[in-house]
Amino acid sequence: MTTRRRTLIAALAAASLGMAACGGDEDNSGGGEDGANTLEKLKEEGTITIGYAGEEPYSFQNDDGELTGATVAIDKKVFNELGIENVEGKQVAWEALIPGLAKGEFDAISAGMSILPERCEKAAFADPTIMYTTALMVPEGNPEGLSTLQDVADAGLTLAVTNGAIEQGYAEDMGIDTQVVSDMPDGMDAVANQRADVFALTGISLRAMAENNPDAGVEVTEPFTAVVDGVEQVGAGSTVFRKDDTELLKAYNEELASIVGEEQAFVDTVGEFGFTDAERPQGDITTEQLCNGELPEAEGSGEEGSESGDSGSEESPESEDSGSDES
Repeated sequence: MTTRRRTLIAALAAASLGMAACGGDEDNSGGGEDGANTLEKLKEEGTITIGYAGEEPYSFQNDDGELTGATVAIDKKVFNELGIENVEGKQVAWEALIPGLAKGEFDAISAGMSILPERCEKAAFADPTIMYTTALMVPEGNPEGLSTLQDVADAGLTLAVTNGAIEQGYAEDMGIDTQVVSDMPDGMDAVANQRADVFALTGISLRAMAENNPDAGVEVTEPFTAVVDGVEQVGAGSTVFRKDDTELLKAYNEELASIVGEEQAFVDTVGEFGFTDAERPQGDITTEQLCNGELPEAEGSGEEGSESGDSGSEESPESEDSGSDES
């Protein structure tokens, strides 16, 4: 597997790294300014401010100006259980999220941010909140009977990929002929007008696009986890904290477990945004593994599994923090 691919899928062990960094400094065990315990401070104030980038369906403002989205729904539920009643948001550019967190402009990041090793060096990621899977947008009726990227490779078809997205790297590694498109609408148009045979992107994004364009003459396959060189390309996103805020991170993870640990609880929380059990973390990949770039070997080396993880339009390391979907 390429170095880029190994680097790409990483992330959530920043939590442990952050705890280790705080070591035995008793006064700073809770993090925050001047060693104050951020969790207790937020409880007293009753409000937490989260940074977000305005990316639907993860975290965005609806038509009524309300902060909403799948990651926001999860975070609101967790923080409410922690005794923090109000969740306010500050929208910033994607590339300003981690710097803004470090500067104290907000208390956490709620954007479904992918857990990557380089990000783990700068901030503390909670346990996985959402898995990222790939899906295929195909002509209505799926005439080629496609269900995975390996199917596309075996059939010698042309795959539309968003410039800089994870799927572009997958295709290159698998030797698939590609047509690079600028954004999601361009990819759908390529399939609808037969400039490409299939379009690969994040499952949740393609489903939303298909639902919003019922007359486009396309459909979306079930989500799957791509396998490249016998390794599942597992990706996950999570809420992000400052490394010093160890007590807040620990409390968050404890409450998060009650949501992601049960299918019904997860779907009840994020189902309205198009998320299904396919995007629910199953507990088989940890933050520590992702932060270290440790990916499991696939059982069927060279074949793709289905319905676990979500990676779609996540950007490859070369174009991280740019593009249409910066997860």
